[in-house]
Amino acid sequence: MMCLSDGGFGINIITKNLKVQLGFLKPNPVPYNLCMEDQTIAKPLGFIRDLKIFVYGIPDTITFILINNNVLETSYSMLLGCPWLRNAKISHD
Repeated sequence: MMCLSDGGFGINIITKNLKVQLGFLKPNPVPYNLCMEDQTIAKPLGFIRDLKIFVYGIPDTITFILINNNVLETSYSMLLGCPWLRNAKISHD
């Protein structure tokens, strides 16, 4: 699994492939679309709520938005946005 941490992103994203690999159940519906960095519109597949993660030993409970793999068009299967960074009290520049 490849994960990108992005302090400018306001949400956490997980791809459909990673959801299948990790064996998550059916996600909750999402009532909106996402406007991606390149200004394309992506229709999320759902929410995965209250997923407990550990990053470098720091625990957090995060809600992820599930998207199709082709939306990110990178080798990353997860994107941790600034909510996690704020909760972990991490400063970066």
